[in-house]
Amino acid sequence: MTIDHAELSTEQVMKRDIPWETYMTTKLISGTSLQLLRRYDKKPESQRASLLDDDGPAYVRVFVNILRDIFKEETVEYVLSLIDEMLTANPKRARLFHDNSLANEDVYEPFIRLLWKGNWFIQEKSCKILALIVSARPKNQSGRAINGEASDSKRKFTTIDDVLKGLSWLALCTAKEAFSSQSGAFLIAVNCLATLLKEPVVRSSFVQADGVKLLVPLINPVSNQSSTPLASSHPNQQSIQLLYETCLCVWLLSFYEPAIEYLATSRTLPRLMEVVKTSTKEKVVRVIVMTFKNLLPRGTFGAQMVDLGMLPLVVQNLKAHAWGDEDLVEALNQLEEGMKENIKKLSSFDKYKQEVLLGHLDWSPVHKDTFFWRDNITNFEENDFQILRVLITILDTSSDPRSLAVCKCEFDLSQFIQNHPAGRMIVNDLKAKERVMKLMNHENAEVTKNALLCIQRLFLGAKYASFLQA
Repeated sequence: MTIDHAELSTEQVMKRDIPWETYMTTKLISGTSLQLLRRYDKKPESQRASLLDDDGPAYVRVFVNILRDIFKEETVEYVLSLIDEMLTANPKRARLFHDNSLANEDVYEPFIRLLWKGNWFIQEKSCKILALIVSARPKNQSGRAINGEASDSKRKFTTIDDVLKGLSWLALCTAKEAFSSQSGAFLIAVNCLATLLKEPVVRSSFVQADGVKLLVPLINPVSNQSSTPLASSHPNQQSIQLLYETCLCVWLLSFYEPAIEYLATSRTLPRLMEVVKTSTKEKVVRVIVMTFKNLLPRGTFGAQMVDLGMLPLVVQNLKAHAWGDEDLVEALNQLEEGMKENIKKLSSFDKYKQEVLLGHLDWSPVHKDTFFWRDNITNFEENDFQILRVLITILDTSSDPRSLAVCKCEFDLSQFIQNHPAGRMIVNDLKAKERVMKLMNHENAEVTKNALLCIQRLFLGAKYASFLQA
C-alpha cells in the first residue's frame, strides 16, 4: 500500500532500515561517516544526545553530505527526519550548523534544493529545519554568505537573502495548500512563518505576497476553531499552539508599517480581543497584549481600542488574573496607562469640538495646553477642517456680548497656526486674515490683543511665532 507523502509521518519514516554499508561500498558516504552513523542510527535518545554533545558538528557534516550526494527519496526522508528529531529534542542544536569547523560547507544548499524538488514531506521538513537554522545563525553574520566563504574556494555559496526569500515563499505556499486541504502541515507552515518573520526581508516579501490575509481568519478562540486545520485531532493542544503561532506572526508584523496598514483595515483587532477575553493560556494572552501595546499609538488603532472597550477589558478582566509572567503583568500595566492617556486625548478633543460647534467657548485648560494642541492638531483636519471653519465663522458674529468668544477664536486660530505644519497657509486659504484684521480696532482690549497675536503669526509663520507671548 502506497502512503500519500502529504500524510507520511516521521514515525513511519524512522522505522525504515537504510543500507548505509551499501552507500559506503558505492562511495556515496565515507568510512568515517559509516562509523558515525552506526553509533547514532537506531540508538536511544540519551545515547544520541551524548554523541551530539561530543561531536555534533561531525554529525551535521554527515547529514548534509548525504542530502547533497544521495537522491533516493526514502533515504532523503529518513535523514531529514533524523535532523528534525535532533532539533525538536533541542532547538539549540541548530547552532551546530554554524560551527567554525563547517565554515567551508554550504550547509544550506541541499535544503534549498529540496524545497523546490522534494515531495510534500521533504518540503515540510526542509522548511522547518531551515527556519530553525536561520534563526540560530550568529548575530554578527554579515548576511552576504552562509557559514562564510573560504578564501581559496571558488564555489558560490548560498546567500542569506536566497534562503529567506525561498523559505518565506514556500511557507506561504505550504500554508495556503494546507489550509485548503485541512492538512496537519498547516501548523508547521505557521510555525515556520513565526520563526521567519523575525527577519525584515521576510516581512516585506510576506506582505507583498498578500500573506497577511491568510493569518487573520485564524485568530479565533479555540472553541470556535472547528473549521480550521488541526481542529479534528488533539483540538486543545494543537489548536492552542496554532493560535499562539498565528498571534506571534501578527505581533512580529506589528513592527512593519505596510503590514500595520493592512491590519488596521481588517478585523484583526476585534478578533484579537475575542481571543484574549476567553483565553487562559498565558503565552497566548502575553503575545496579544504585546501586540496591543505595539498598535496602540499607530494610526487609528487607539480610537478603535476605545470604541471596542479595551480599557474595561484590561482592567476588569485581564488584570484580575493572577498571571505568573512578570513581563505580562508589566505589559498590562503599560497598556492600561496608554489607554487612559489615549482616552484623555480623545475625550479632551471631543469636548473641545462640542464647545466650538455649540458656539459656547469657555476658557477651559485645553485652550492654553501645549500638549493638547500638539497631540490633537491633526484632528482639526477632520471633515475638511470643519472646526477651523466654525471658529472663523464665529469671528463674523463679533459684538460686545460675544467678545470673549471672539477672543478665544482668535487665540485658538493662533494656536493652530503655530502647531500645524501648514497652519498659516490653511488659515489664509480660509480667508481668516481679513476677518481678524477687522478686529484690530475692537473696543475690547483682549480681542484687540489676540487679533494682533493672530495677525503676527499669520505674517511671521510658526518658526518665529513661537517667540511671541500671548
